[in-house]
Amino acid sequence: MFKQILFMLLLGSFALVSCNNGGNSDATEESSDDMAQFADDEEFKEAHPEPEAIEPPANGEMMTFETPDGKTGSAFAIMPENPNGDFLFVIHEWWGLNDHIKWEAGRLFEGLEGVTVMALDMYDGKVATTQDQAGEFMQAVKEDRAQAIIQGALNYAGPEAGIGTIGWCFGGGWSLRTSIMAGDQGKACVMYYGMPVQEADKLAPIEADILGIFAKQDGWITPEVVNKFESLAKATGESIEIHQYDAAHAFANPSNAEAYNEEATAEANALALNFLQERL
Repeated sequence: MFKQILFMLLLGSFALVSCNNGGNSDATEESSDDMAQFADDEEFKEAHPEPEAIEPPANGEMMTFETPDGKTGSAFAIMPENPNGDFLFVIHEWWGLNDHIKWEAGRLFEGLEGVTVMALDMYDGKVATTQDQAGEFMQAVKEDRAQAIIQGALNYAGPEAGIGTIGWCFGGGWSLRTSIMAGDQGKACVMYYGMPVQEADKLAPIEADILGIFAKQDGWITPEVVNKFESLAKATGESIEIHQYDAAHAFANPSNAEAYNEEATAEANALALNFLQERL
């Protein structure tokens, strides 16, 4: 109840601040919370070179589940021998559900005892191999279909499951949105340099604790965007922890040789894993 009252009091003030405060980048001025707005940006494309090969884990397999729009969704799933009832939804970046994301799912599974890990396919089977393809696929994502995939995964997990989410770039934003959709089942939300929601009424329903991992040299999810999001989350009563590294966008992607920062990644990944372990 306190959170709802606080939200109503602050909704008007944040709307006013958003109208009156300008920013230094298009991302700050842009009302959209969707990474697709950057898909045609040549610098954004250059920041995401074609991924280098990486070996996916052998203990996972593709699965399907029903979605509420009458279709099916798919995920790369790794099932524990002794499940504890909690699920971690892993959400890919703009390339799609490729071997890198499957590798990340395997890495996280190894550190989370009893947790079922599902890397959701938000592109319905499409995996990009070029920057132009990735941009097209990201722009083609429809809100209602993406939400149907997430809801289908939540339905598969069941109403008693605790839900954690994690994602990078495109998946970072959708990690946050997925945790919002999870409602009181949400336990932990980790987002790496994804576009956050920027309006109080969108963020207020989240119950999961939030860990935001961002890059100070990010030309799109800028420190200004991050600071605004942190202020919004705190003002609406959310539990949030923000870490910003002196690195570039996509710094935690080992298949991106240009942006990858091994030291920052090691620290961020350890932080994220500990955050998830404490809550799942």
